[in-house]
Amino acid sequence: MRCRLQALFQRKFKASLLLLLLLALLVHLAMELTLPSAHRLCGCDVKATKASGAPSGSAVLASPKKLSLRILQDFSGSNGSLEKSSQLQGARPQAKAGEPGTRRQSREGNAGWPEGSKLAALFAHPLYNIPIPEVTQKDKLFVVNPMEKFSLGHSGSDEWISSSKAETLLPTGKTAYDTYPAWLKFHVGINRYELYPRQDPLMPTILQDLATQRIVSSVQKSGGTQLKLIMTFPNYGQALFKPMKQTRDQETPTDFFYFSDFERHNAEIAAFHLDRILDFRRIPPVSGRLVNITKEIRDITTDKKLAKTFFISPAGNVCFYGECSYYCSTEHALCGKPDQLEGSMAALLPDKTLAKRRSWRSPWRRSYHKSKKAEWELNPNYCAQVRETPPYDRGHRLLDLIDMTVLDFLMGNMDRHHYETFEKFGNDTFLLHLDNGRGFGTHSRDEMSILAPLQQCCSIKKSTYLRLQLLATQPYLLSDVLREALAADPLTPILAEPHLQALDRRLGKVLDVVAHCLAGTAHSDEVLVDDVGPGM
Repeated sequence: MRCRLQALFQRKFKASLLLLLLLALLVHLAMELTLPSAHRLCGCDVKATKASGAPSGSAVLASPKKLSLRILQDFSGSNGSLEKSSQLQGARPQAKAGEPGTRRQSREGNAGWPEGSKLAALFAHPLYNIPIPEVTQKDKLFVVNPMEKFSLGHSGSDEWISSSKAETLLPTGKTAYDTYPAWLKFHVGINRYELYPRQDPLMPTILQDLATQRIVSSVQKSGGTQLKLIMTFPNYGQALFKPMKQTRDQETPTDFFYFSDFERHNAEIAAFHLDRILDFRRIPPVSGRLVNITKEIRDITTDKKLAKTFFISPAGNVCFYGECSYYCSTEHALCGKPDQLEGSMAALLPDKTLAKRRSWRSPWRRSYHKSKKAEWELNPNYCAQVRETPPYDRGHRLLDLIDMTVLDFLMGNMDRHHYETFEKFGNDTFLLHLDNGRGFGTHSRDEMSILAPLQQCCSIKKSTYLRLQLLATQPYLLSDVLREALAADPLTPILAEPHLQALDRRLGKVLDVVAHCLAGTAHSDEVLVDDVGPGM
């Protein structure tokens, strides 16, 4: 009798337990069905992440990468459907201030500069206020849904919530665009004519985010000869981190080939500010940052290959070296003091799956051979054949390349083998000045061969020439305005004083080349190509 009661009790207990489990499953399914779709991740997101080319060993990293892609996809759709999207939205040809895809150009960009600032005076000069053409919808990199709101999940969640429902209310006086993080405003503001506006009120915020935002993921960027990391922030913004490899006062040895040189983090920072001062605005924002190797790289990386390269040096410092073509070994390890390491943080451009870019081989590319010379080094009439070759046979592509030449000569950068453009804009757009880490390696000598495009073609934009003349005068001296710009960076001083002084000397040499070209022709308009109109 006792055994029968025991067996009956066990059967009833098992049945009750099974019923409870079934009830819990039904409740879970009901909750899943009632949750908004924005709170759930679907398999298509995973496919999108794979298509984006995430770094190796980044299975766990897929979440921030996937979400940052999804944000722009939800906001703008794919590049191929941009025109269709604008028609569906009923978009007007010219966006009004405060709408997505445009930023107000105001004097707010001068906020924070001290009274008597040379930099503020420079940017207020008429040469820095020449209007760009009207930006229509087809001139924007992204056409954005003006109703799309950006917000983060509750209780500190990293989940992104997209909502364009009518019942979603924003604070009084705000638009959906006001909810975008700075990196997203930067992306949707890119257009055919500029990477960012001259007087950009957003720039201080972007630079501040790059310098201070919490790092939630660090993985190695694939490719290249030297180690670089992609770092992700809680708001899904991403930056390219180039670590410090040598001190400010070290010059590249005279016996080094240009392709054997280190990439310098401080060169990336200085190049961004120099590019902005020249009014090219073709380098994404860059800020210096002091990174904790232990907490912000080693402890959070999901890159298994990178994780295997960490070690403690005999001096007790935390070091790592990653995997790359040349400078990734224990002999070239990057070490902290004991785990603090300087580096540059560059805002990443929109993912190539959303905004395709085309890479162009520079006609004045060096041979990258220890004894061979490139054709342009042997043929003094080389520019004539470049002028007959697409895309340099029309438009302003050749003049844009000469702008880039001037930038590279001022920095002493001999490593400009390729450049990129946004594919959507075709040939009629600016060049992206990326990868500037081999600049500012020497200050005691000037590499005149970098100026070959200007010397051989004897052409330059009139606006570029006038700004160079302005920067050679005492009120706006190039070394002074760059020194002031770099003083605001967290890692200041960025450049050793001899590098700043070399800028003024090199600027004089650029103007001498143009003067020589002008002296050799009766048609000055062939040398100074007018892009500013009468009155300048």
